[in-house]
Amino acid sequence: RSDSPMASTLALLRPSAPSPATNLRAPFRSRVSTRVSVGSAVAAGADTLFADYKPTTAFLFPGQGAQAVGMGKEALNVRAAAELFDKANDILGYDLLNLCIDGPKEKLNSTVISQPAIYVTSLAAVEVLRAREEGQSVINSVDVTCGLSLGEYTALAFAGAFSFEDGLKLVKLRGEAMQDASDAANSAMVSVIGLDSEKVQQLCDAANEDVDEKERVQIANFLCPGNYAVSGGVKGIEAVEAKAKSFKARMTV
Repeated sequence: RSDSPMASTLALLRPSAPSPATNLRAPFRSRVSTRVSVGSAVAAGADTLFADYKPTTAFLFPGQGAQAVGMGKEALNVRAAAELFDKANDILGYDLLNLCIDGPKEKLNSTVISQPAIYVTSLAAVEVLRAREEGQSVINSVDVTCGLSLGEYTALAFAGAFSFEDGLKLVKLRGEAMQDASDAANSAMVSVIGLDSEKVQQLCDAANEDVDEKERVQIANFLCPGNYAVSGGVKGIEAVEAKAKSFKARMTV
């Protein structure tokens, strides 16, 4: 599926029985993970349930697009972090850490690779933090965790909702399905930064005037105020990029 707004899913942590499923060293003695859809009855009920809850520290996990060649390098110096990559290699069938550190960029940027890479590197970063002075204290202080799209899976694994291995298997399937969908059409996506949603829609409308119907574009994700993902045909995205300057927008491919 396409990436969803960060606020759509929160893994909320409250005292409960310890989770035996996770193979990560638990950052808390106990916790509970709850999925909340903003604006829904579930969200309203959850708000009531946690009315007396005062979070103090949050971990926020990134989604696709955060990948960069060289990420995960610090895992080489922390055994627990390196072990996550070893486990990932067995599940994925290739050397993930090598791809993260050395690329090539084009391969790392592919959906089927970048999603497992970000998931594993994010959780490895937790282990790197844990190994530092006072790192365990920081992790112990976390009482709420959430993530943007792919990061939802990382947050749920960190919270102990499922094991590192099960989360990676889900992310692997997710990346493969999204890669298949991407390969099925000659399409592209950009983030439009600096405009409100109405202006972004006007930008899409202007771009669509210059392309055939099959190349038309639309807002795909309402990421946050001032940041909206636009997707569609390659020519449509090229038209968006060409017109972005006149709308005083910045683009991220």
